[in-house]
Amino acid sequence: MRRAPAASRHKARTKSDARSSSEASVWEAEAVAGSSSDDAQVVSELERVGVGLPPGLTISWLGVSGHRLTYEGTSIFIDPYVSRVPLRSLLLRRTAIPDVALIDRYASVAGRVAGVLVGHTHFDHAVDAPAIARRYGAKAYGSASLGHLMRLHGVGDLAVEVEPHRRYELGPFVVRFVPSRHSKLLFGRKVPMDGELTCDHLDGLAPGAYKCGTVYGIRIDVAGSSLYHQGSANLDDAELPSESVDVFLAGVAGRNFTPRYWERILPRLDPRVIVPTHYDNFFSPLGRPQDFVRRVELAALPAEIAAASTDARLAALPRIDSTKP
Repeated sequence: MRRAPAASRHKARTKSDARSSSEASVWEAEAVAGSSSDDAQVVSELERVGVGLPPGLTISWLGVSGHRLTYEGTSIFIDPYVSRVPLRSLLLRRTAIPDVALIDRYASVAGRVAGVLVGHTHFDHAVDAPAIARRYGAKAYGSASLGHLMRLHGVGDLAVEVEPHRRYELGPFVVRFVPSRHSKLLFGRKVPMDGELTCDHLDGLAPGAYKCGTVYGIRIDVAGSSLYHQGSANLDDAELPSESVDVFLAGVAGRNFTPRYWERILPRLDPRVIVPTHYDNFFSPLGRPQDFVRRVELAALPAEIAAASTDARLAALPRIDSTKP
């Protein structure tokens, strides 16, 4: 096959680089920490509200959209991201790979890990999935882009490309992946780092190489309780069934870019409890004081939820590195 002339290749590369640089700049503007005392106060108050889980079931918030659910000695991870890619890695296109020491510190668990679930493959959802799957010998469930990422790390045998709406029995957990959408963070018009993850070498895995891939919401049923995890504040109305859940793990960053988000999603899920996530600064390392993504406006959540749902209550989980008693 003939290669394109060097000038053409350079032009295409320059155009791609410019696009990536533009997306990185917008993402930086959206993600750089805010300092709202109102947001901090809301989180402090919501952390005192009980989620009301059945006996034996625990949820740990790993930060951003990451969670660990454990029931009677068996755990699953959802969108685990504790390695915390620094902002300079995004701006300078440095490699973003798992930090084993941080995984040891914040994502260790006793007992069996039945699966690692990934809703989409942006770096702040997927960086640590291959390392955690390898550590525990667990399957990682998600899109074709996740499968590609797993193969880059040499653990393709642990990847499962999911079938939408299929029931996956992972120990005591029954899991379903629901086709969804990512919020359009780029001026409300475009998903950042959209498309499939196609990087062909680990050295090329800069943050911008973690393309979004197919997006899923994830329903989990366990111990007579149901949870729904939505990593990005958007949905596919035609795919999300009207099935009530007990707990809605709701990514809230970018919700203002999605028209009538709460009005559309809450009647379908009819949750008993809404737990906001993905509001902490995903460039800031764990172990430091928690700060917030810009314009997340957590103080507005109670009024937003009340306008769309009269029954659901808001609660928050302390982050895994919290020093609060």
